[in-house]
Amino acid sequence: MKRWPIKRLGELMLPTEQRDPRDSPSNEFLYVDIASVDNRAKSIVTAQTVIGADAPSRARKVIRTGDVIVSTVRPNLNAVALVPHNLDDQICSTGFSVLRPSPEVLSGYLFAFVRSPSFVKYLVARTTGANYPAVSDGQVKDVPIPVPPRGEQERIVRLLDEADALRRLRTRADQRTANLIPALFHNLFGNPALNPKGFRKEPLGKLLHVKSGESLPAKEMTTNGSFVVYGGNGITGHHDKFMFENPVIVIGRVGVYCGAIHLSEPKSWVTDNALYVSEMKEDFAQRYLLTALRVANLNQYAGRAAQPLVSGSRIYPVPILIPPLPLQQEFADRVRDIDELESVQSRSTARLNDLSQSLLHSAFGGAS
Repeated sequence: MKRWPIKRLGELMLPTEQRDPRDSPSNEFLYVDIASVDNRAKSIVTAQTVIGADAPSRARKVIRTGDVIVSTVRPNLNAVALVPHNLDDQICSTGFSVLRPSPEVLSGYLFAFVRSPSFVKYLVARTTGANYPAVSDGQVKDVPIPVPPRGEQERIVRLLDEADALRRLRTRADQRTANLIPALFHNLFGNPALNPKGFRKEPLGKLLHVKSGESLPAKEMTTNGSFVVYGGNGITGHHDKFMFENPVIVIGRVGVYCGAIHLSEPKSWVTDNALYVSEMKEDFAQRYLLTALRVANLNQYAGRAAQPLVSGSRIYPVPILIPPLPLQQEFADRVRDIDELESVQSRSTARLNDLSQSLLHSAFGGAS
């Protein structure tokens, strides 16, 4: 990487403001909290419509189009996003650092930088708190950033945009493949709500038991450890410890990924952002049960106090179809063919992700 001038991130930012929505109790606003950001897509995927009188105490920071928001909680997850036009002058949680670029730095360049390994590494090294690992807004603004000329910033942004466009195409193809499995489920077993084939139904609590995962200190998380760590949104990092030798069914417990279902890799750890199936009280073909839970849409049974939350007591009453085991196995065998296709696509996705990370490292590898 060329030796561009290095500055503190805060030196390149414009002032931001705060506003208390409770001062206008009848006015609606869009609220972005930590659960609103997809740390894989690096985007704001949901924003709650809230009236001022009901505003959470953390709803204070004003966001503008082109701002970059960085979650200060669990920085190893790199929950960052670029604020789109439809969220201009709305409110985000104080759990974010709001970065508003000055004319010296392009918004796209800033957004690229906060996704870089050097940015994540800098913050993870400064994380404090075992149960609620976080950094401060000041620490985010202390991160050193290379500042190339504007033309070079534009070139870097253009390259990353092209890589991101390829990743979006890959994601759409992956989604079409993922839709094959629910379609196969409905073809073999029918709509579970109508149960046209008259299969036995039992509440989930009679069939299995779930437990909450266990937290891991953020500083112990890595990007290339031996074993995979699972949270509410699937893979959240890597580690050298593992809880499970064999794959387990993982259920997202809180936030935007509440009720999301995953099958872990062998030798994995499940964090306290998720539940896992700890006991089976009846024989199931694992891939059948995994899909049945997805089709049941467990998110709809979540509590909605501060943010969506599922627990064993909430999902145990959910009815699940129990087809004969040979039919479940037939489903699992046919899913295996789809799995092979997904595996090929996954390798393609990994190559594209590696390309993006390589570009980010090339641009910012020496920043810290």
